[in-house]
Amino acid sequence: MKKYLFLLAFIYFMCTVSAQNKFALQLSDSALGLVDKTVTYDPTYFVLKYPNGDVPADKGVCTDVVIRAYRKMGIDLQKEVHEDMAKNFSKYPKIWGLKKPDTNIDHRRVPNLAVFFSKFGKAKSIETNPALYVPGDIVTWLLPGNLTHIGIVVNKKSADGKRFLIVHNIGGGQVVEDVLFKYTITGHYQYQK
Repeated sequence: MKKYLFLLAFIYFMCTVSAQNKFALQLSDSALGLVDKTVTYDPTYFVLKYPNGDVPADKGVCTDVVIRAYRKMGIDLQKEVHEDMAKNFSKYPKIWGLKKPDTNIDHRRVPNLAVFFSKFGKAKSIETNPALYVPGDIVTWLLPGNLTHIGIVVNKKSADGKRFLIVHNIGGGQVVEDVLFKYTITGHYQYQK
């Protein structure tokens, strides 16, 4: 009987791991499908429909890459973040002086996404070990000037083959680049709804 229960537990574990890996690779492909150097970096506050609102397709910031990749997977981070912020507003940063959630912008802020991914996803190590960063992972950084940044690890390797590349938007469009360890990593997450 113990052998049977162990076998069932092992099969369940393997199916769960396989489903997570499949999702992660699909998220990686989703991010790679967004690569477009013509997307203008535009941090303007836009009034968005809710749910499933997006800034114009030819505009965006780093968070919009993550939002769009997840949206292609059927996950609306605008809705998910808003619903949690509406219930747990005090748990989110107060950097912007808001008194209540704002469906137009909350999901487009790196610190809010970091709180959300920490709460509902899996927080992973931020060591500078390339083996720890796999396709489908979300990484946040602190850039010079105290600016926050976010991107998605994708299933393409650096020229030296030592690390996976990142899809992000830091001002040159939605691009895939070797920037994993270029900036100070502040967060590393895996999120699957």
